[in-house]
Amino acid sequence: MAVESPVRMPDPSVAPAPPGGQKRPRMLVGVLWMLVFCLGFAIIGIMVRFAAPEMHPFEIAFFRNLIVLAIMIPIFARAGIETLRTKRVGTHVWRAIAGVATMSCMFTAMAMLPLAEVTTLTFTAPLFVTVGAALFLGEVVRARRWTATAIGFIGVLIVLRPGVEILSPGALWALATSLGMATSALFIKSLARTESAMVIVFYMALFMTPLSLIPAVFVWSWPGPETFAYVGVLGVTATVSQFAFAKAMRIAEASAMMPVDFTRLIFAAVLGYLIFAEVPDAWTWLGAGVILGSTVYIAHRESRRARDGEATK
Repeated sequence: MAVESPVRMPDPSVAPAPPGGQKRPRMLVGVLWMLVFCLGFAIIGIMVRFAAPEMHPFEIAFFRNLIVLAIMIPIFARAGIETLRTKRVGTHVWRAIAGVATMSCMFTAMAMLPLAEVTTLTFTAPLFVTVGAALFLGEVVRARRWTATAIGFIGVLIVLRPGVEILSPGALWALATSLGMATSALFIKSLARTESAMVIVFYMALFMTPLSLIPAVFVWSWPGPETFAYVGVLGVTATVSQFAFAKAMRIAEASAMMPVDFTRLIFAAVLGYLIFAEVPDAWTWLGAGVILGSTVYIAHRESRRARDGEATK
């Protein structure tokens, strides 16, 4: 989920918050970590916009992955080789391919569209996850979740207003980003049945770096040091954001963090206005509200279903 995150799924490994007075402080800490992630997502968009005039988004994606891998290798080295063994290398590769495609689409969209509009359209990823889980993972999706999904896609139409305005290439790249996020989430959902979070993250970084080099080679250029500095900030921010997202998901339930995720749009709108004089229109805010409402409901239903499943074991 750049930071791939914006797809929320309940983490069965998350321990429930302790009862009584400690529950609220834990939730507050989770919210703070989630805010760090959301701010990081907006900063990544700013860095992409700064770097895009001299560096193609595909090349930005490669250097982002390279920096993240360089930061993560010492961390994973201390964990020991035994903790990184896997029998599902093929699935990890497919997950990495989906991740590279998603990142390339996202950076391209960020270079072409106002940041607030790109951010709004990425909120649709959980809607695609619902459809994909029903079609490819055999999950049972009942009427209320299908209704919420349909309402979410109505929110997309509100933002894009097809027939009123021309559907821009940037909007198509943003929607492709959401579809890619959903695909990545489905792979992660499948991998999580047998693999630890450490293994999933390690192979993501390991495989995405060389895979992202392939499209970058065809658009390669050597920019100036200032652009490399922007990409360096992007890579460090992406690493911090991934860590913050993981912390937030471990501390609090995904459904509780979904409303906080809306601050990605607020951060993107504020930074876009201050730096690029971008002003989101009323349709973007309205569509974002509709999409957010539907995804919050889906996350709530998913979390409730996971708790009910645990209770029956």
